[in-house]
Amino acid sequence: MSSVQMTKKFGTLPVFFTAISTILGAILFLRFGYAVGTVGFWGVIGIVILGHLVTIPTALAISELATNKRVEGGGEYFIISRSFGLNIGATIGIALYLSQAISVAFYIIAFTEAFQFFFTYIIDSYGIDLPRQVISIPALIVLGAVILKKGANLGVKALYVVVAILFFAIILFFAGSPTEGHISSFSLFSSDTTDLSKFFVVFAIIFPAFTGMTAGVGLSGDLKNPAKSIPIGTILATVSGMIIYFFIIYKLAVSASVDDLLNNQLVMGNIAIQGIWVVPLGLAASTISSALGSIMVAPRTLQALASDKAFPSKGINNWLSKGRSKDNEPINGSLVTLIIAFIFVALGNVNTVAEIISMFFMVTYGALCLISFLNHFGSSPAYRPSFNSKWYLSLIGFVTSIWVMFKINTGYAMLAFILMTGLYMFLNYYHKNRKGFESIFSNAIFQLNRNLQVFLQRKTQKQIFSEWRPSAICISKRTFERDKALILLNWISHKYGFGTYLHRIEGYYSKATHKQAEEELIRINKMISKKDSHVYVDTIISPSYTSAIAQAIQIPGIAGMENNMVIFEYDKDKPDDLSHIVDNFALVNAGKFDVLILASSPREIKYSNGIHIWISSTDSSNANLMILLGFIISGHPDWKKTDIKIFDICKPELEEETRKNMQELVTSGRLPITSSNIEIIPQDPEVHQKDLVNLKSYDAGLVMNGFREESVRKESMFTGYDQVGTILFVNAHSEKVIE
Repeated sequence: MSSVQMTKKFGTLPVFFTAISTILGAILFLRFGYAVGTVGFWGVIGIVILGHLVTIPTALAISELATNKRVEGGGEYFIISRSFGLNIGATIGIALYLSQAISVAFYIIAFTEAFQFFFTYIIDSYGIDLPRQVISIPALIVLGAVILKKGANLGVKALYVVVAILFFAIILFFAGSPTEGHISSFSLFSSDTTDLSKFFVVFAIIFPAFTGMTAGVGLSGDLKNPAKSIPIGTILATVSGMIIYFFIIYKLAVSASVDDLLNNQLVMGNIAIQGIWVVPLGLAASTISSALGSIMVAPRTLQALASDKAFPSKGINNWLSKGRSKDNEPINGSLVTLIIAFIFVALGNVNTVAEIISMFFMVTYGALCLISFLNHFGSSPAYRPSFNSKWYLSLIGFVTSIWVMFKINTGYAMLAFILMTGLYMFLNYYHKNRKGFESIFSNAIFQLNRNLQVFLQRKTQKQIFSEWRPSAICISKRTFERDKALILLNWISHKYGFGTYLHRIEGYYSKATHKQAEEELIRINKMISKKDSHVYVDTIISPSYTSAIAQAIQIPGIAGMENNMVIFEYDKDKPDDLSHIVDNFALVNAGKFDVLILASSPREIKYSNGIHIWISSTDSSNANLMILLGFIISGHPDWKKTDIKIFDICKPELEEETRKNMQELVTSGRLPITSSNIEIIPQDPEVHQKDLVNLKSYDAGLVMNGFREESVRKESMFTGYDQVGTILFVNAHSEKVIE
């Protein structure tokens, strides 16, 4: 048996005891009385319920995730990093580790409150007001020596003892009597709610008590069967802790006056049997056990982070990831944790830091709930946990976590997000080859897209879409020679439409052409990744242009609606492909598609010179589509602050009527075209339209011209525009309505 296998020595009880000892910790003994005195019985019950709207879904989410895959060392960090990717996992993991490390100091400082009698005796007898560090620093040194010398094995054994003391103190508290002279008039139905305006102030004070429920998860690397021990131990500790809270709140409400609750932080000692020593002993046991749990868990999180090379130094990663040879105990991680804890213990006051730490815990809990929710929503076949929570519980946990963060302290919540965003950006820069945010939502987006497509398809069977928007498809084998078609498709799909670009591999489907398609798709994706493209790109293998078109126009639209537009493209200076386009127009037209034929010019597109749209009385059915396309294309950032100019060629006797109709169309259609950009041109039989286009649009960024179905057989229809740059020829299968 390997040494690593030998270290898997713990069962379920250490998980339960580590969690319950942290749940029933310092906050319970020191702050619950103040909470009841401030917001009353029902107010604290509300705080506990709200807190458990975070912790119970998180406990269920952890239990679910732990039974899906093998959970190794690092606990919560391991689960998050293997679900969200190493960069996001490391971002949350580092914050989680610091929370755990500083929690050691928090619990040690709280531990000194158990020795209030000692400090009172010294100041009364000798007039010396001793600093709390005379207890906290030696306590931390002893605790650190025990962990460094014996490791988690002795820590777990000590945990059994302190948990026994803790429960003994709580039992004697429940068996105790009301404080001297107090006559209870408490009633569940007439309980004084006191000052509910301080609800979230008290919640911020009480919430750290709830954060202990995941403490046992940090032992994941030392558990024989994490898939069994983590769910049972975590859920049992969470539910047990909540039930005990309810009874303690009730006991405090009936056993002490509001004045005692507010002014005596050890009021539980006045209620418990032999409380003068039992409650301080219980406080000492709870705080030292919480510190013990944190000091066992934090180094394992740090060790797991270093094992994943989270830090920007190979030497640091190697040193922190090393464990003791005989049991893989993270000695180096424990040493770093103790140093951090020692610094904050020496400072003596971590109240402000503790509130920030609560923020990081909340981020961790929210992340765990979000992972569970996304896995439910994503419905991946690989997600098969033996323990199942409910998606709505995970969603409640995530939303409540974020909401509560901002209710506790908006400033600290913003600071936490800013720090973690900065850390993520640094790690993403340092580890460029690791998956980032895109790994989080892939399955969820797939499911959302799948369901939307099915929904929209069913809707289209019942009714036609109430408004037109382009859903265009383009097939080209010239992707690496010229990119104007891909650019045009990106303009159309940027904001208002949808675009599918199919790169054609000429040949029959085979192992070789399939490999070629994969390689060329990677090339195209790299090419468009720098252009903020919104186009869906794929490849199609086909022996001929006609068969490729026939295949492509039958492909369902990626947006859940059928494609309604086909884009062809050819080189304006070398129109070799034009004949193929003309030959296949009838095929596309049979499918009732709008057709765009792009005559690409090697001339650079001058965006500042605008879009020129040419309308003629002979092809008025294309006018509205061209105007709508002009509006859609101009919405792309490439055309920012550019103008759309319309040239309308009409019969001389209809000039005024045409001007009026065009102005009304632009105004009622709410199109960003001014009167000065509409030019009505009376038709002159001596002047050909191509000559006008060459004259007036020679420097336009893009020229749009309509063509009729019956004239498409004449290739000369698309030639003769030598003075202008790129031209888009437009044929609308049906007239579009500009509403």
